[in-house]
Amino acid sequence: MKKDIILSGVGGQGILSIATVIGRAALSEGLQLKQAEVHGMSQRGGDVQSHLRISSSEIRSDLIPRGGADLIVSLEPMESLRYLEWLSADGWVVTNTVPVVNIPNYPDQTALEAELASLPHVVRLDADALAREASSPRSANMALLGAAAPLLDIEPAKLEEGIRAIFARKGEAVVEANLAAFRAGYETAKKQTAR
Repeated sequence: MKKDIILSGVGGQGILSIATVIGRAALSEGLQLKQAEVHGMSQRGGDVQSHLRISSSEIRSDLIPRGGADLIVSLEPMESLRYLEWLSADGWVVTNTVPVVNIPNYPDQTALEAELASLPHVVRLDADALAREASSPRSANMALLGAAAPLLDIEPAKLEEGIRAIFARKGEAVVEANLAAFRAGYETAKKQTAR
């Protein structure tokens, strides 16, 4: 088993929480894990990306080579397109469709949606809306993680255990809201990834 994942978005969206949950789940399944530090401006609003590598055998480098990523998981649609050169020919993009317009020359929304729609393997979802429907507007990152879950080759129950672990200190209501967002994302993606 080997999964090379690029996580992307803008600062403050919860990229590191996604990486932490996936990492915990991978380790609980006895997998090897390497993560590159977050690159970019991690303050709120700046672009961020991280490399996360999971494997059943030894991982030598923490950086994914261009053309080697199995998955791009992005909380921001333009950021998902920024890293396409890292995606393998049969790789998947899982992206939130809600833009964070943080620059004056942000691309036209229609053109951005058309480019995403043209990708051969893509899961697009409004993670923000799914989080709101789960009564947890701040859980868009967990909805996106749920959408990536069918493509991770990690048991969803292990990912849920990771969510419980990282949000436990915030109370059961926060844990349940994040789990609800995760499950909503998972169900949305299963419909889009059915082969």
